[in-house]
Amino acid sequence: MGEAPIVVYSAPWCPHCRRVKKFLSAHRVRHETIDVDERPEAIEGLRRLQGGGQIIPTVVYPDGEHDVNPSDERLAGRIGLKLEAASAAYDLTIVGGGPAGLAAAIYAAREGIDTIVIDANALGGQAGITNRIDNYPGFPEGVSGGELTARFIEQARRFGVELLSAVAVSSVTGDGNDLSIALSTGQQVTSPVAIVASGSNYRRLNVPGEEDLIGAGVHFCATCDGPFYSGAEELIVIGGGNSALEEGLHLAEFAQRIRVVTRSGLSASSILQDRVRSDAQFVIETGLDIEAFQGEGGRFSAVVTRDRATGESRSLPAAAAFVFVGLTPNAGFLDASVARDEGGFLVTGPNMETTVPGVFAAGDVRSGSIKQLGSAVGEGIAALLMARRWLEDRRLKSVALVDD
Repeated sequence: MGEAPIVVYSAPWCPHCRRVKKFLSAHRVRHETIDVDERPEAIEGLRRLQGGGQIIPTVVYPDGEHDVNPSDERLAGRIGLKLEAASAAYDLTIVGGGPAGLAAAIYAAREGIDTIVIDANALGGQAGITNRIDNYPGFPEGVSGGELTARFIEQARRFGVELLSAVAVSSVTGDGNDLSIALSTGQQVTSPVAIVASGSNYRRLNVPGEEDLIGAGVHFCATCDGPFYSGAEELIVIGGGNSALEEGLHLAEFAQRIRVVTRSGLSASSILQDRVRSDAQFVIETGLDIEAFQGEGGRFSAVVTRDRATGESRSLPAAAAFVFVGLTPNAGFLDASVARDEGGFLVTGPNMETTVPGVFAAGDVRSGSIKQLGSAVGEGIAALLMARRWLEDRRLKSVALVDD
């Protein structure tokens, strides 16, 4: 039978409930959800647990103990994650345990470089919580993101890479010699070189139904998920910038009609706007706020919109909705000495080094990256090779100084 699952008392409108469920899902922890909106009788159970209170999320563990709105660190401790680095010093620190960071770590370990990977969330990154990946070489039938990234993680562990998840990096500072990496746990580690592969997050609309339907008809990558809708009557694209229209043109290869929905006008380049407006496959609707995503049987069915001028609400049925309202790089732990582009992504030179000596960047956090799984893996490997060269140059300089 196995151990009983963790139980989460939650509601669709509760942001911390979504955080807790996302954390448990990302770490592949078996859990059940009790929706107190759908099951109001469950509120009495909450009151008994809390001595009269009814705060959500409430997490009940298999041993009968419970937490009210636990932090990610608390959840990590309860499910047995390792939260402390084994050493105070490493040859290489990799910030981010997604495909770029894990690929870099595997290559580093094979080179005999003592490496630690630190991820604020779950190892595997966004790829790890992707329902299906159909365009990664070597998997002709496709593969779930969880299965693919689990293989990355297993390989990294086999080569002796130290992995920390649910531990955030607070800052990376240099003294002209080594880098000091401060962790959210209060611990500090040092290394002469670091690779920042902390990725980026798709901006969410944060409306009802969005979180529950991600991967089940609500998507953020047309290249990744568009082919699943070959022959669909209609797909909805939310957003009016360059990315939205470029992805919409790609989706037009699969669906009969693409409906572009924006809260204001189109902001894409005039060339893209002209291409879309002249294409009979496209319907453009502006001045609409997104109120909710609707689903049937656990699958997306429609977008609910509200006209900003008239206040009228309308349901737009489609096979899927693709949200393109921007990306936010996970680089807030780096100070202003690290150059960024106008979107906040890290600027690197040809060798993938940032403006801080010894700090390299790879994957989605890097300015100019392709934002695809395959390219992230390649960038992680390239950054590692550049970091290895940096370490070799440093050793040669040290030897020269000793000889002098």
